[in-house]
Amino acid sequence: MDHHLASKYKEFDSLVLEANSLADCHTRDEMVGLIFRNTRQICKAAVMASYTDKGKKNEKLDKIFTSPIFGFPIMLAMLAVVIYLTIAGANVPSSMLAEFFGWLEGYLTKGFDYLHSPEWLHGILVLGLYRGTAWVVSVMLPPMAIFFPIFALLENYGYLPRVAFNMDRLFKKSGAHGKQSLTMAMGFGCNAAATMSTRIIESPRERMLAILTNNFVPCNGRWPTLILLASLFMAAGYTGGFQTLVTAGVVVGMVVFGIVVTLSVSWILSKTALKGIPTHYTLELPPYRRPKIINTIVRSSIDKSWSVLMRAVKVAAPAGIATWVLANIYIGDTSILMHFVNFLDPFAQMIGLDGYILMAFIIGLPANEIVLPILLMGYLSTGALTEVDDLNSLKQIFLDHGWTWLTALNMMLFSLLHFPCGTTLINIYKETKSKKWTFAAFAIPTGIALLVTFIVAQIVRALGLV
Repeated sequence: MDHHLASKYKEFDSLVLEANSLADCHTRDEMVGLIFRNTRQICKAAVMASYTDKGKKNEKLDKIFTSPIFGFPIMLAMLAVVIYLTIAGANVPSSMLAEFFGWLEGYLTKGFDYLHSPEWLHGILVLGLYRGTAWVVSVMLPPMAIFFPIFALLENYGYLPRVAFNMDRLFKKSGAHGKQSLTMAMGFGCNAAATMSTRIIESPRERMLAILTNNFVPCNGRWPTLILLASLFMAAGYTGGFQTLVTAGVVVGMVVFGIVVTLSVSWILSKTALKGIPTHYTLELPPYRRPKIINTIVRSSIDKSWSVLMRAVKVAAPAGIATWVLANIYIGDTSILMHFVNFLDPFAQMIGLDGYILMAFIIGLPANEIVLPILLMGYLSTGALTEVDDLNSLKQIFLDHGWTWLTALNMMLFSLLHFPCGTTLINIYKETKSKKWTFAAFAIPTGIALLVTFIVAQIVRALGLV
């Protein structure tokens, strides 16, 4: 046994020396794998240990979840289930919250009337500030209260590290770091929080890659737009649970496209502005464990959902006021808002949108959650943030303003790819301490969003599909 161990140690030392002498990234990874396997053989030869049923179970599950064949399909299936549950579960509580805030708004209006307050004060505080904040809460809170706990349960169970293990292969090929998969996963909840989470990446170059590309996965503020348009236009021919299933499938397709863009931009940046060799990522997979369901749900619902909601409200409230002001100040017989729409419309038509949609995205810079209500406000010319309860009437509003399935598709693509929200941009500046990189974080996704929508619009129109 001693002679056998000595030979193993000698082989181990030679492998370490050889690994240190090689600079090639691929060869280093191979050597690390050889060292790990050799270490395991030494451990088996020198240590007597009982291999428990739990250990066997972990190894069997890892062969499935981290398999090059089954790993990615399982990941997509998991994502589809999470999105399906979020869509199906958020509809009723969102409607209930919207009705509650609408009921409360009536009493606020009566209070302003009782106090004989000027109309402009009621407009700014109720129609702008209150209604904008109420929309954000009713739209954001229910999906977050479902999405975050499910993700937390998957993390608690031990599945998310397996996702990072699978994605490491792709990110390394794109010149990025495997830990970027973890920050990307956090971006599904909030891109601003994901920007701060990039601190787990030690390499400044790879951390910058993660910061610049995190925006390409939809945050919680963009889920409602993607889900609503997918339901109204892409799944319009279906009803009931099958409509929810088709909607979830379309949204998953958008998410996959966002991941492809993330990897592509990471690869381009790693070959140009952020050249370098990706650092090695050694991930020790934790054992699978039964999640603490109640504790996990309460913690994720209160801590994550509430903190993200408060950040969104702080930025959305001033935007609601600004929207009301722009829609109610006139130059001649046209509001400032409509002058802005008319200026944007020719360019917007080129990329398959219209001036109202671009206006909504620009004014909605502080928070993605208010893009849709600002758009409805412009279409209905109400001068206040508007909520439409009936989906059929909502779709009719879009159709009356010339919408086709191309308009819906390009708005979904633009929502997926466009510039980060105001909160995220502030966090990017705090993390990078650089105006240059903060501007790059704004310009890169905006340029890609414009390019993709322009190409899609031109191809669809050239083929005569609309």
